[in-house]
Amino acid sequence: MEAFFVISQILKNWWWVILSIISLSLAKFFYLWWARWDLWYEKNKWILLEIKPPAEILKPFKAMEDVLHPLWGVYDSANWRERWCEGELPNAPYWFSLEIVSIGGEIHFFIRILKEWRDSFESAIYSYYPEAEISVVEDYTRNVPKDIPNQDWDLYGESFTMAKEDFYPIRTYPAFFEEKPEISMEEKRIDPLDSLLEALSKLKSGEQFWLQIVAAPATNHDIPWIDKGRDEANRLAKRPEPKKPKPMLQEALEILISGKPAEEKEEEPTLIAPELRLTPGEKEILQGIENKISKQGFKTWIRILYLCKVKEPHFYGNFRMGRMYMNHFMTEDLNAIYYMGPTRSRIHYWLKERRLYLRKRKQFRNFIERLPDYFPWNLDGEPVFPHIRGIYPMGPGRGQGTFVLNAEELATLYHFPPKIILPTVPRVEVKKAGPPPGLPVE
Repeated sequence: MEAFFVISQILKNWWWVILSIISLSLAKFFYLWWARWDLWYEKNKWILLEIKPPAEILKPFKAMEDVLHPLWGVYDSANWRERWCEGELPNAPYWFSLEIVSIGGEIHFFIRILKEWRDSFESAIYSYYPEAEISVVEDYTRNVPKDIPNQDWDLYGESFTMAKEDFYPIRTYPAFFEEKPEISMEEKRIDPLDSLLEALSKLKSGEQFWLQIVAAPATNHDIPWIDKGRDEANRLAKRPEPKKPKPMLQEALEILISGKPAEEKEEEPTLIAPELRLTPGEKEILQGIENKISKQGFKTWIRILYLCKVKEPHFYGNFRMGRMYMNHFMTEDLNAIYYMGPTRSRIHYWLKERRLYLRKRKQFRNFIERLPDYFPWNLDGEPVFPHIRGIYPMGPGRGQGTFVLNAEELATLYHFPPKIILPTVPRVEVKKAGPPPGLPVE
């Protein structure tokens, strides 16, 4: 009873302190929400560009990687004033979206960027794909009702995440290139995108499939994936850790007790270098990690949406086209892209219909706004459920919402097909040519 009396007296006299702390936290949340989304975000004008690639591309896959590299240059981390006074989002706020869309079997390549980036992006595209056509189009997400799901439309959506740590790479385009001199250049290039385009071309008139890859430039300061990658590479290569200097107090005590500092025992050198003792699998992992952290990184989130008209022919299983496409880039020793179980349009327990409706509405809104899952809790780069990583080290369900891909990995997932055969893919048929020299202007 005495303890209860003391607690009641504390609450009676100091309740205003507790209430102030709670109110301050709520005030901070609502102020940042207003500053970020009503002030800063509304000032940014987004445009959607449609790219019609040429019917045949002889450039290597690396050309798309070089197109994405300049987009990393828009990185501009917000300082204290920009965050708290202007409302700029922290941790790489300027993202762009790479999208492949099939509307009734007709396939389109879109890129959503800030309006001020248009000239820089078009210059990068035309420098490697001079025959491509780029045009500003209306956002295709506006051509469907805004209240999906409803009695006429339904959807299935899910997002993807990495199976392992961000510094482990996925399978990239060099692995799809056959280095055999007896094979022609066209036959050497094996493109997993062809299988996705073939499946997307078979959708019926009442079906749509949207694939969205959103990326924002990120540094090692924002997400320490490079430091973690270096530590893992050193561990795999069995490199000795650098010796740390002894604390001054410890060294002084050693001199006081023995009269001289303790001699450190030198390790006996091994006859075989640590790098030569690695197995072929360990060498591949080490090379993959070092190659990934050597290139610029992008904080990324990937999702798909399958929409269909309920009263027209459709097949809900078409949403698996996204999973099948991502399976091309998985390796057992390195990394893989899996779907996240908590983001699927599926509810198993407790108020299933109502919760399923709310989840679909949230998926639809996040896709239209190009926002990450678990928004707004993970925009600062911190994982929403960090403990899930250990529970599912190689399976679906890791609750990160965002992960890091470098330019090579992004170019592997999103690029233009080397040769367009499908009639449902818009393409440029006629080669462009400049005016002949010496042509009179009047």
